[in-house]
Amino acid sequence: MADVVSAEVTNKMDVLNKIPVREQEASVRAQNFEEVCLGYNQEEAMEEAVRCINCKNAQCIKGCPVAINIPAFIEQVKNGDIAEAYRIISESSSLPAVCGRVCPQESQCEGKCIRGIKGDPISIGKLERFVADWASQNGIKPEPAKEKNGKKVAVIGSGPAGLTCAGDLAKLGYDVTIFEALHEAGGVLVYGIPEFRLPKEDVVAKEIANVESLGVKIEKNVIVGKSVTIDELMSDEGFEAVFIGSGAGLPKFMGIPGENANGVFSANEYLTRSNLMKAFNEDSNTPIMRGKKVAVVGGGNVAMDAARTALRLGAEVHIVYRRSEEELPARVEEVHHAKEEGIIFDLLTNPVEILEDENNWVRGMKCIKMELGEPDASGRRRPVEIPGSEFEMELDTVIMSLGTSPNPLISSTTEGLETNKWKCIVADEEFGRTTKEGVFAGGDAVTGAATVILAMGAGKAAAKGIHEYLSGK
Repeated sequence: MADVVSAEVTNKMDVLNKIPVREQEASVRAQNFEEVCLGYNQEEAMEEAVRCINCKNAQCIKGCPVAINIPAFIEQVKNGDIAEAYRIISESSSLPAVCGRVCPQESQCEGKCIRGIKGDPISIGKLERFVADWASQNGIKPEPAKEKNGKKVAVIGSGPAGLTCAGDLAKLGYDVTIFEALHEAGGVLVYGIPEFRLPKEDVVAKEIANVESLGVKIEKNVIVGKSVTIDELMSDEGFEAVFIGSGAGLPKFMGIPGENANGVFSANEYLTRSNLMKAFNEDSNTPIMRGKKVAVVGGGNVAMDAARTALRLGAEVHIVYRRSEEELPARVEEVHHAKEEGIIFDLLTNPVEILEDENNWVRGMKCIKMELGEPDASGRRRPVEIPGSEFEMELDTVIMSLGTSPNPLISSTTEGLETNKWKCIVADEEFGRTTKEGVFAGGDAVTGAATVILAMGAGKAAAKGIHEYLSGK
């Protein structure tokens, strides 16, 4: 029957254009924290899957950091066998419902899709999301290891790198325990990404439960470096290998006058208060400031998340970014959604001072206009100040979204663990091996702040490295 449906669909559809995805209207979603994108239903997913030509030399797989067999799972969606599609995805990914929502597919798998040469690439991310959601709704979970091998591995951090590493090792039969510093598991998936992009109970909690169903244990409120050290885990607790996936939660600031004023937040704090601690609720123990006019300094995905959160809390919101729109590092989809919702973009603009009132509260921000000069080391054109172009913005809240770096607590309490000048742990890319025997690392703790899927790729590589290390290879 599926083949008949596919044939009918092929005859009536334009294979060059992707099936549109339903979303909340911008004017409605700007007033709530419910998920913006509503995803595909099964009919829409099957229609989109028909567009895939099932390349023999699939470039999309090469563009996926966790190497999902994309043509194979899409073929099963096309055939209507969603359970098999999920089985194929879960061989490679521990967090498909997350990846389908927050991965930058346009620069990875979809960016390499052959369909994209003459038309739209296949909506790989939306299909992955559909499959994962369908599996969740139908009670289908990843398959655990048939037997345990008795070897213990500790994983530090329950973010995307840690969950991926733990899930892969559990599938290989290892006894894995994750140690999480916060009171809730999920890392950046819980504290960093807003509900309207990544629902916590319906998506993140269920993905974590799937990892636990493989036999992974999660101990929360354990600060490695204070509660226990890596050396103690290995010498006293019997762990034969350790993976560090502790992320990068230390925010960066500009170092300009006025940054210590009341009403200046790091995006990390602002989003953590909102996402993890629900500080926007009236009865919250840690209430968040509801600004009336907010500036978010930065142009990445985190800046978009902070800006769109502030908007939903009732503010007029400005993105202040020193380069042009072409250089914005945020996903095109996130910029598009932010504009639709009414975020104002002040581009080629750079803050030089936070202005305070007599009570040390933010009253505004002095900025200067920029122009793009010659390319810098990153290959992007360097922003240069335009003399005499200073102006003031009237504000009551400033959110700095300039990136984050790893907290040095773990590296400073672990003997033999080398870090670089940015305080990132030194580890090889292929297997995540560090300079300390039996200790592996990956994700933002190694690279600095990056994407969820790159952290997952690093967790996957480290799981392979740990398996070979403990297998004597």
